[in-house]
Amino acid sequence: MPQSLPRLTSVLCFGTLALTGCGGPLSGPRSLDSALNAGPRQIQGTVADTAAPEEGMAQAREATGDTDAEMIEAYDPWEGWNTKAFVNRRVDRYVLRPVAKGYNFLLPDEIQTMIANGFDNISFVPRVINNLLQGKIKGAGRELTRFLINSTAGVGGLFDPARDVFGVQKSRGDFGQTLCVYGVKPGRYVIVPFLEPLTIRDGVGKAIDAALDPLSYVLPLVWDRLAMKAGDIVNDRSLNLDLFQGFEESAIDMYSSVRHAYLQRRERICRE
Repeated sequence: MPQSLPRLTSVLCFGTLALTGCGGPLSGPRSLDSALNAGPRQIQGTVADTAAPEEGMAQAREATGDTDAEMIEAYDPWEGWNTKAFVNRRVDRYVLRPVAKGYNFLLPDEIQTMIANGFDNISFVPRVINNLLQGKIKGAGRELTRFLINSTAGVGGLFDPARDVFGVQKSRGDFGQTLCVYGVKPGRYVIVPFLEPLTIRDGVGKAIDAALDPLSYVLPLVWDRLAMKAGDIVNDRSLNLDLFQGFEESAIDMYSSVRHAYLQRRERICRE
């Protein structure tokens, strides 16, 4: 029962944002979709991908490619609140990066890579389900194949022979992407302190993905789950210590740059 409270709280939190924060009380799916489609404005440009811890590392590792000419929707009526809540850069500079440097000093990169592989392997269930919901049967099959190979030949997922030996690549999939496939618009952009940037759609998606994760039901206490997530974030940041250096030095408006990078990345994912 204790571990189910955070999942319920997350769902209620993002559900409340979707129902009340996008233009007043709503009734039914059509009203919810109308709220998520409300009034976006267009912005244009490109920056190197970056964002808050965890999701930010994934964004910055991906090249922007041909996004120079893309039009990215940015609906940010909560910008006043978001700007005040945008503390993730300071958290990274004064907390996460120093911790990651110490972690990197203690553990060689090879061990960190094995840990990252293990975290990725045990989180395959939401990817399988979302691939199926999006009609990507081959993608779901690849995820199942990767899990079976890496859990056995890969020593519990610490190694990735599915990719390195058999060439089976990971098939990305999350519930925010699934909602996008079914036509749900991003909705309002929102910053929650200590979390990566979100839209209303992706916030709901993350809550659903957390509920789909079997570890949420296996681990006895919520603190165990939080400790695993913290370890995953620190390990990922340690593997990417110098990732944001050039971006931080070149970005004039960090808030706008992070917002645009996040929306660019999510737009690309939705098109996959």
